[in-house]
Amino acid sequence: MRIVNVSGRLVLVDASGTGLDVEKASDGRFPSDPQAIFAQWDEFRDWAAGAAGRADFAVDPAELGAPTPAPRQVFAIGLNYDDHISESKMGRPDSPTVFTKFPTSITGPNSPVELPSGNVDWEVELVVAIGRLGRNVGEADAWDHVAGLTVGQDLSERVVQLAGPVPQFSLGKSYPGFAPLGPALVTVDEFDHPDDLELGCRLGDEVLQLGRTRDLIFSVPELIARLSAVCPLLPGDIIFTGTPSGVGNARNPKRFLPPGGVLISHIEGIGELRNEMVAGPGYEGQL
Repeated sequence: MRIVNVSGRLVLVDASGTGLDVEKASDGRFPSDPQAIFAQWDEFRDWAAGAAGRADFAVDPAELGAPTPAPRQVFAIGLNYDDHISESKMGRPDSPTVFTKFPTSITGPNSPVELPSGNVDWEVELVVAIGRLGRNVGEADAWDHVAGLTVGQDLSERVVQLAGPVPQFSLGKSYPGFAPLGPALVTVDEFDHPDDLELGCRLGDEVLQLGRTRDLIFSVPELIARLSAVCPLLPGDIIFTGTPSGVGNARNPKRFLPPGGVLISHIEGIGELRNEMVAGPGYEGQL
């Protein structure tokens, strides 16, 4: 099953990209709000299985919003690929490095992103959406708590993020538009190997990052187990699972996103984000 957010309405899409408006097709049984559906996720999945073949309108990519537009909790994981740890010149963590991106940073898969400065970096990531309340979830049961997977970018203003004496990870990664998501939320059963997906991003035709989720240090089930041992995972919450190597801050010289550039991020079996970078008010170049 693939779901998308079309101008704020929950839509099922088939393999051809044709859509079915959920509220209308269910005669109001399920809400139009894409975020609200997670409270009825299991019931909705059962209904959606019987709605196959009923799609009736063409989805305009320009109208797509984030499939999880307003989660109550946004978890993000740093240093979760060995090659990214190496380029960052940091030690391998014994437990997940956890921070948050504030929900107001979420935007759609084709939305422009305003750059506050010339110090904004890219980080393509697999994003997991939670479909069931989870507390002390065991790894063996973790995939059963996943509603679906989507593509995310953990954009980061590196000067704000790394300002000391204590780095401000959450603040530097939460400017408006710094969490593009989409284009669809895809359920786990759609993948032959959900724990081994190619992900990457490019600026125009130039490849910036390319990796596979099998190289995660802490896998999706382990992240769910460890996070739910501390915080209840609520339906509709999302987890940014970490980024592979190739970020701009680790390059010599450092490199960041320019106004006018189009950042294209993809994950196998899900699709791609296409976000144009534009200079925001008060924009200044790289420091």
